Amino acid sequence: MDIDECWGVVGRTVTYDDAGVTVPERETTVSVHTLNTDGTAGGFSLEVAADGKVTYKLEEENLDPADGADRVDTLANPTTTAPDLTHEPDGEPEAEESGSEVAATEAASSPTACSDGAYATDDLKEYGSYEWYVGDGAMPGGLSQTNAKWAFMDAVNNITESYNDCGYTDQVSAASNYRATTTYEADINTNTVCTARDGLSTWDGGNLGTGVVAAACRWSWSMPGVKNDLREADVRFNTTDYRFTDNPTSACTNQYDIRSVATHEAGHVFGLGHVGSGHENLTMYTHSFLCSKKARTLGKGDVLALRSVY
Repeated sequence: MDIDECWGVVGRTVTYDDAGVTVPERETTVSVHTLNTDGTAGGFSLEVAADGKVTYKLEEENLDPADGADRVDTLANPTTTAPDLTHEPDGEPEAEESGSEVAATEAASSPTACSDGAYATDDLKEYGSYEWYVGDGAMPGGLSQTNAKWAFMDAVNNITESYNDCGYTDQVSAASNYRATTTYEADINTNTVCTARDGLSTWDGGNLGTGVVAAACRWSWSMPGVKNDLREADVRFNTTDYRFTDNPTSACTNQYDIRSVATHEAGHVFGLGHVGSGHENLTMYTHSFLCSKKARTLGKGDVLALRSVY
C-alpha cells in the first residue's frame, strides 16, 4: 500500500488479532507488542517509508529462532567474551517462590535460562538514552507513583545493565534516564491500539484488550542500513483485568510479578522481540507466569540479544 494512493490513511487504525497501531507519518515505524495470558505472540510493526510505501511485519514471524535472529545491525556482536569467563555461571534457573504448576511444568521441559541462547530482535535501537516518565493513573499492584517508579526503574536497569545469574558481564551500551511523573498517559487505548504519539515515553496502568497483561508501543525513525532510531516507547499494565504484586511469595495466587512483566516490556523498549515455545525460562518468552519472579533475571539468549544490538 502507498499512502499517496490512499487519501487520509495517516492516522487511521490498522489491527491484527487483538492489537493495533495508528498509521504514522513518513519515515516512521510503529510497533505494538502484547504480553498475552495464553502465551501467544501478539503484535506487529507497520512502517511508512520515505516514498510513502506502507509495509508490515507480524510478531509471530520472529518466533522460535534456533540460536538467535537479528535484524540488520552494524554493531552485532552476540558472543561470549573473555570477561565472561571470570564469572562462574549458575547454569540453573532461580528458585521460584510461586506455587504455579504451569510455570514449573513448562520450564522444566525447556533449557535452563543460562543454557538457552535463543533470541529475536526487531529493527529498532535506542542510540542515545531512553528518557521515560511515570503516569499519574492507577499503578499495578496498587503501588504509589513513587514505588512504581522504583519498580519500573529496576526493570529498565535489568535490561541496560544485562542483569543475569549466568556469569555474563555487562557489555551493553544501552542507557536510560527516569525524568519525572507526568499527567500524560501511555499512548495505548483500551483496545490495545497504539494511538498517535505525544512525545513522552510513559509507563502506567490502565485498561487493555481482553487477554493482554501488558503492552508496549514503540515509534522509531527509519535508518536505512542499520536499525531504526527509537523516538518513543510507552508501556501499559492491564490493571483493569489482572492483579499484580511487587513481592510474590508462596502464598501468591493469580497475580503477576510487576518487575518480571516490566523487565520483559523493557526488553521490547530496547529492541528485543519474543521467543516462543521451548524457551520458557527466558525473560523474553511470550508469556509471564503467574507468581513467578524468574523474568527479573536475564537468561543467555536475552543477554546475547542485547549484545547483538548494543
